[in-house]
Order: sequence, then C-alpha cells, then structure tokens
Amino acid sequence: MFTPNDTQQLNAKGISIDRIEEQLAYFKKGFPYLPIHASASTEKGIKRIPENEQDFFIEKWSSYLKGNKKIAKFVPASGAASRMFKDLFEFLDSESSEPESPFLKKFFEGLPKFAFYDSLQSVSHSLDYKKTIENLLLDKGLNYGQLPKGLILFHNYPDGPRTAMEEHLVEGALYACNEEKQVIVHFTVSPEHRELFQKLAEEKSLLYAKLFGVNYQIDFSEQKSSTDTIAADAENRPFRDKGQLLFRPGGHGALIENLNDISADVVFIKNIDNVTPDSFKPVTIRYKKLLAGVLVDYQQQIFEFLNLIDSGKYEREQLIEMVYFLQDKLCIKNPETKILEDVELVLYIKSKLNRPLRVCGMVRNQGEPGGGPFLAGNADGTVSPQILESSQIDLKDPEKKRLFEQGTHFNPVDLVCALKNYKGEKFDLLRYVDNNTGFISLKSKNGKELKALELPGLWNGAMSDWNTVFVEVPVETFNPVKTVND
Repeated sequence: MFTPNDTQQLNAKGISIDRIEEQLAYFKKGFPYLPIHASASTEKGIKRIPENEQDFFIEKWSSYLKGNKKIAKFVPASGAASRMFKDLFEFLDSESSEPESPFLKKFFEGLPKFAFYDSLQSVSHSLDYKKTIENLLLDKGLNYGQLPKGLILFHNYPDGPRTAMEEHLVEGALYACNEEKQVIVHFTVSPEHRELFQKLAEEKSLLYAKLFGVNYQIDFSEQKSSTDTIAADAENRPFRDKGQLLFRPGGHGALIENLNDISADVVFIKNIDNVTPDSFKPVTIRYKKLLAGVLVDYQQQIFEFLNLIDSGKYEREQLIEMVYFLQDKLCIKNPETKILEDVELVLYIKSKLNRPLRVCGMVRNQGEPGGGPFLAGNADGTVSPQILESSQIDLKDPEKKRLFEQGTHFNPVDLVCALKNYKGEKFDLLRYVDNNTGFISLKSKNGKELKALELPGLWNGAMSDWNTVFVEVPVETFNPVKTVND
C-alpha cells in the first residue's frame, strides 16, 4: 500500500506506518459512541459553590501562589477569524451595493464603535459599503479576513485598543501571577502567523509588565506535524493528491502534545476569543481564582491520601474515606468496589487518584443544549465525569437522546489543570488520552470527496482519563466572539 516515497514523506513528518494503519482502521470501523449514564447537573456531578463559601477557595488560591509555584496560561490561538466575517464576505460576493440584512445594518451602524475603526480609517475613508469591507478584510487594507482572532483589535480603551492576545496578557497578570511576579502565557499558533504574534508580544509585553508590575514569559508553539492525520478516499484507502499522501491537521486534540511540553504546576486553559473588556473583568477574575482554589483544595486531599497509601500506615476506615472521596467528590462510580479485597482496593484507589486533575467551569444553557458535561462509562467499567460533544453520543438511541437533551449546562472551555503528581513529577499527559474518541468528517480536495479524521478533542477524549471536577460558573464569565458583531 505504501511506496518508498510514502515512507520518506512519513519519516519527514515523524509519523510511523503503524500509526497510519491505525487511522485507516478507524475509517473502516468508525469510532464507538460513549455510553452516557446521565447529563451532569447541580444535583448530580456539578458543584455549585454558595457565595458564603467562595472566599474560602479564593483564599486557597492566593495562599498557593505564595508557595513559589509555576503557573501558566495556555491559549489555543491558531483559529482563523474568517468565520467571524462570514456575513461580510457574503456581502462582498453579492450583487447588493447596500446592506440589507439586520446583521449588516447593525455592523455599519455600529462601525465607529469597533476597536478597529481608527485603524480602518487610516487605510481608507471610503463611504462605499463594499470598499469599506474590502479595506477591512483584504490584504490591500487590514487583511482581517486572513488573520487569526488573537491579532484582531477587540476592545477600545482611552489609552488605545487591545487585541484578544493582549487581553489574555492582562488576565494572566490578574489571576496567574506567582509570588515572584512571573506571568507565563503560552499561545499555540499557526506557522504563518507566528512572526506576527511574536512581534505583537514584543511591542506590548513591556507596557503590561509595567502596568501590572509583573514579568512576562510569553511562549509560542505550533501544532506538531506528527499529529497530522491521513485523509482517506471513499474506499478507506489513503487519499492521494498528485501522487502524494494527503494529511490534514488533527484538530485541537493535537494540542495535548503542546500542553504536555509545558512544565508548570497549574495551567489555565481558555480559548483566544473568550475575553472581556476591563469593565467586565471582575467576575471573570473572581471565578478563575475560585476554580483554581477548588483545584488546589482537591489536589491537597488527593496528595494526602496518596502519601498515606505509600506510608503503609492506613486503616480500613481510611480506605473507606478514600472510596467516598472518589464517589462523592470526584463522582467516580465503581460497582465492584464493595467486593475488592484490601490489596485490590488500595491498588484501585491509587490508580484512580494518581492522575492529572482538572476543574472545569460549566455555564447554564441559555438555549438549545449542546455538548457539555456528562457522567459517562469507561472501558474499566467505572463511570466518571466527561466533557462530550454531540458526535460522541448515539442520538439515534431514544434514551441517550433524552439524556443529551436534558443537559442543563454547556462547556465554555474554562479549565484549570494540575499537571504534577504527589511526588512533584510531571504527568505524561499522552498516557491519559482515549484514542477511541476521535471524529470522522467529510471534506473535499480539488473537487474530490475525502474523509478526514480528527484526534480526540483537547478537553474531550484527550483528557478522558483525567480526574475531572465540574463547577458551575455564571454566564457572565463566557464572552466568546463568534461573529464580528459580538
């Protein structure tokens, strides 16, 4: 099936033939649906923290920061902004010379209020609607149609506008700054935009360092070529373009490799477009600290249990306490726990506790329920909290569809992660990926239909075997920019 040229191509990308054959097998057999047992809710699986208890966790985080820990913010930032401007591109391609849709009318009426307005004026004063859009989106002007969201001016301030990237630098100073005043922010970017990101970081980091009295370490990485996936034709054979094997990016799940390369005690994860202007930041900052405090609180208890197990000086009652912690705090259910002998029980407890830990903010649904928090079955027979997308659930099964539609919360990608074990050693995150949770979609290349394979999503299957805690956060903490009018 593979030629010497194929082998050379694979070697250059760092991909083994065994890996390609695994991927081709998935095209043939597909990915299994995950067995879901319930939609997570505040009654089952999602922690709602009363206002009078929130300060306890916020203080936990403040105390943790005094311990000279290494904290990082991890921001997937390679996403193109082109979808933000979908309506504007359609207007350019239309025969209309004036805006007719409510979306377009709203855009032009609000144009002077956009953070990029002054920059747009600097390249054109045209009153023609289409010329204005051309100057905004095309390379003869601001070229926003080809830039990633992180490099687009999002918010206006008296001292000048800020890009989405800058807002993440500001956020980092406000909740991810350790005792040494170090703020580490890591952006994953596409190769063609890396230089632009680095240039902006050099221009702006000193400004914010002085403003907040911190020292920034700003790092960039790209999705690894070795995480690209093979494309397949209709017969599930390797798709070829001009004789070459065709590869596609493996989706955001490939970034588990980038996250695995980061050496930090705690990492915050948040999408590039989910940022607020300063006037709305207090609630976001409060809940970021709250989530981090919950993480620290759970981690301290887990470390105590694991150190006690290692000491060998535990009583049966203490093992029972650990089982209850697994069941009540981590929401891990195992019907066989009651029949395990002491040695088996200890091994089970240790294997479940000694894993990466994440605390995930969950927002109440405001409309139709989508992918979000569930209690799902695992290969070892246990049930645990998982973040699932609709594609991972068998919606043709009436019972599974009912559970899916009962979802009260959705996933805004608001994660705080602990990446080291109780001995201070870094977890190998690649060991905790469920490779059976990928996704297959139909695409095309030069008019030919092909099948594309996406790796398990970063906060879905790529973190499947982590310990997961869901915490309810207010909708005010979720401010994504999906269209330019947002």
